[in-house]
Amino acid sequence: MSFNSLSLNKMYPANHKTVFVLDHTPYFGISCENPIEFEFLKTRGPGCLPIPPFSKSLWTCSFESAIEYCRIVWDLFPQGKLIRFIASDNLAHLINTWSPSQQHLGHITSMMSLIGIPPPVHASNSKMDYTVLHGMKAAIEALSEITDKQQEKMTSDCQTKLINRCRVICITSARDDESMKRLEEIFLNGLIQQNKGAAKSDRLLVIDHCHLVIINTFPVNVESQVSNHPPKNLSPILTTEVHSVKASLVPNKLSSLILEHYDLASTTVTGIPMKEEQNASSSANYDVEIYHASTAHTAILKGNASDSAAIQTQKENHEYQTVTLKWCTPRGTTGSELQNCTSMHRITPVDVNSRPSLCLINFLLNGRSVMLEMPRKTGGKITSHLLAAHGGEIFIHTLCTARSVLEDPPSISEGCGGRVTDYRITDFGMLIKQNTLVPVKPTSVEKNVTPIMEVKSRLSRMTRYWPLTISSTLIFNLKAYIDPLPSIITKESITEEEVYQCKQIIRNLINLENKHESLHPLNTGQRLKGQKRDEQYRTMWNELDMLIKNNLHTENHKNIHKCLLECHTFKDEKVELDDALRELDQIGPTKAELDTQRASVIRATTDSPMSPPPLATIAAPFTSRSSGIYSTPKTLLDIFNTQDKSKSRPDFCGRMGDNLVAKLYPNLKTDNDRGPRTEGMEVE
Repeated sequence: MSFNSLSLNKMYPANHKTVFVLDHTPYFGISCENPIEFEFLKTRGPGCLPIPPFSKSLWTCSFESAIEYCRIVWDLFPQGKLIRFIASDNLAHLINTWSPSQQHLGHITSMMSLIGIPPPVHASNSKMDYTVLHGMKAAIEALSEITDKQQEKMTSDCQTKLINRCRVICITSARDDESMKRLEEIFLNGLIQQNKGAAKSDRLLVIDHCHLVIINTFPVNVESQVSNHPPKNLSPILTTEVHSVKASLVPNKLSSLILEHYDLASTTVTGIPMKEEQNASSSANYDVEIYHASTAHTAILKGNASDSAAIQTQKENHEYQTVTLKWCTPRGTTGSELQNCTSMHRITPVDVNSRPSLCLINFLLNGRSVMLEMPRKTGGKITSHLLAAHGGEIFIHTLCTARSVLEDPPSISEGCGGRVTDYRITDFGMLIKQNTLVPVKPTSVEKNVTPIMEVKSRLSRMTRYWPLTISSTLIFNLKAYIDPLPSIITKESITEEEVYQCKQIIRNLINLENKHESLHPLNTGQRLKGQKRDEQYRTMWNELDMLIKNNLHTENHKNIHKCLLECHTFKDEKVELDDALRELDQIGPTKAELDTQRASVIRATTDSPMSPPPLATIAAPFTSRSSGIYSTPKTLLDIFNTQDKSKSRPDFCGRMGDNLVAKLYPNLKTDNDRGPRTEGMEVE
C-alpha cells in the first residue's frame, strides 16, 4: 500500500460508515442446534420438572453478535463511527439512520423488537420474495447519504474532494459458492448504478470504495458448501471477502474482524485478585480481556523480540493474539496522579457481563488505578501500562519505559536493561571502519547485484556471529591464539593459502590442549572467573565451531570446518539418567565390588539435589547386597529369615513359657517399704 493510500485511509476511514445487513428470511428462524442448559436449581423439590435445554435461532445469534460489535465500537469511539442496521425479508426494514441521536443500543433494540422474529415457513409465505438482496440494495442507498461529519468537511474545505469510503457487513446464508459469487456480482452492479445516480444528485455522494464482508452462517449440525475467501478486489470500488462459520461462532468471527476494521488490539489483564462470591474471606486470581487501540502496544512490541513473543498468545477459539500483562497490586495510587505516559486510549471489556469484568470496571471507576507489568523472558519485569478512569471513562495509558529527556544522557557502556560495562567498543569501532560506505562510480559492465546489495551482504556475513559483550565470548578475547581466523572465515571467498593458515591455527590449539597449557585471554570477563582449564577449552571449541558453522559460504569454508571436526571431537558432556541406568544394567555379576563402586560414581555424577529418586529405589527397595542393586527383589519374610538372630534383644519374660506371670514394675516399692522421699525410685 502506497503512502497516498495510507494517508487517505486515515483521513477518510472506511469505518466511518458501516451498514449491517441481517438476513430476516424464514430460514433464519430455525434453530442453530447449539443446546444451552437453563437449569439453575441445584436441588429440585418433588413435582418440579427439569427445564430442558434450548437453542437460539440463527436470527438471534446474528443479531446478538452484531449488537456486541456495536457496543465495542461505541464504547471506544463515542463519536465519528456510525453504524446502521437493515433487516431484510420480503422488504428492507431500516432500523436507524446516520443521525447521532439514533446511534445507540437502546434505539436499535427497541426497533428490532417491533420487527420481531423472522416470519415462519408457511404455505401462505411461499409466494413472498424473501431475500437478502432487498437489504443489500437499501445498504447501497444508505452509503450514498451524507453524514453530519461529511457535511462539515464539505463546508469547511470546498476545494478538496470528499472521499466516501464505507463498509457493509452482511450476515446471511447461501447455498454454495456459485450463489455467493452471484450475490457479490449483484452488489457490484447495484453499486455502479447507485454511483451513476449519485453523480447527478446534489444530495448524494458517490461511493469511492466499499468493503463488503459476507458472513455465511448455518446450524452447527450442517456442513456448508460455501468456501472462505480472503479480501479480493472485484473492481476499483469494491473489495469483498467471505467467511463461512457456524452460528455459534459468529461472535468469535466478528470479534476478530472488529480488530481489523478499527485497528484495535487485545490485552488480557492476568492475576487479578478477587474475593470469591460464596466465600468472601478467600480470594482467587482471574483474567479480564479488554479491547483498545493497537497503538497502545506499539512501544512494547517494538522492543526486544523475545520479550514481545513471550507476552503474545493466541486467543482460544479466536483468530487473533492477545497481549498478556500482569496485574500489579495498587499502592494507594489514583488516576489523578501524574504519570510519564506516551499515549492514552479508551478501553472496553470483551465480556462485559462477567463478574471479573464488572469488578475490575467498578474498581477503576471508584478512582483507583492499576499498573500492568510486562514480564521479560530473561527475567524481571517492567511496568508498561496504567489503567485509570477519567470523567467516568476508563483509559489505558502507555507508560514510558525508555529514558526521560530530563535525565543525563547515558554513557556508551550503559544499556537499556541496566549498566553493562563490558561492551566490545574497540571491536565495534573496527567493524564500523570495515563497513564504511563510500561513493562508487558506475562500471561499464552491468551487474545483477548493485553495490548497496553487496555491502548489505558483506555486513550480514560479518555480523552473523558477533557477540556484543566481552563476557559473552571467549574466542574474540584470544586474539593471540586464533587471529586471523575470524576475519578470514567471514570473507565471501578465501584462498587455499588462507585455508592452510586457518587449519594451522586449529592444529596449534590442539597442541596447546594436549600440552595442558592454559589459555590467557586479553580481556577476562565475568564468564571466565573460576573456569578450569578443561572448561575453558570446551567453551573455546564450542564457540569456534559456532563461528565457523555460521560462515559456510564456499567449499573452502567447509574444508576448514571439516578440519575442525577431524582434529577435535565434540562430545555431549551431559550424561542422561537413562544412559547411566543402562550402563548399570550391563555391569557383570562377577565383579560385585567393582560394579557397586562404579554404580555409585555414575549416580553421583547424574543426580542433582533436585533430581527425582532413581527408578531402582522405587521399584526394588529391598535388594541383596551381594548381588548388586538391581537383583531380584526380596520380600519382608526373606529379609527377616536372613537376619542374624544372635544380636537380637531378649524376649519378654512373660512369653518365655506357659503359666508364667511377669511382675509389673518389679523395682517399685510398696507403701510400707517406701523410705524417705529423698531416696526416690530405684532405676536400673
